[in-house]
Amino acid sequence: MKHFFTTLALAASLSACGTMHQGHSEMPASARDGILTDSQGMSLYTFDKDSMDKSACNGPCAANWPPLSATQESMAHGPWSIIMRDDGSRQWAFKGKPLYRWIKDQKPGDRTGDGFRDVWHLARP
Repeated sequence: MKHFFTTLALAASLSACGTMHQGHSEMPASARDGILTDSQGMSLYTFDKDSMDKSACNGPCAANWPPLSATQESMAHGPWSIIMRDDGSRQWAFKGKPLYRWIKDQKPGDRTGDGFRDVWHLARP
């Protein structure tokens, strides 16, 4: 009987956790072939001029390197954080490093931005 109540309490606890985060803790990226990719499989990048939890890529830079956007409902979890950009929008960061796409990558698997101007690099898990 004790085992039954322990199992019931654990199930209730897990159910509450699932409800608490339901629809809010989406995975902003996944690992594919040793790099982070967005939900469409596009390569993600980091920028050497960024500081921890702060993007230095704004204006024309952000037009070429679109930030990985976070919605108002998105919630940070684990190594994932959400930073506030200069324009007021929200951006995903991994281990404090803001994440971006590269406008010249045309299809999933493209990695043409790696090493661009020696300051852009593929994001790695």
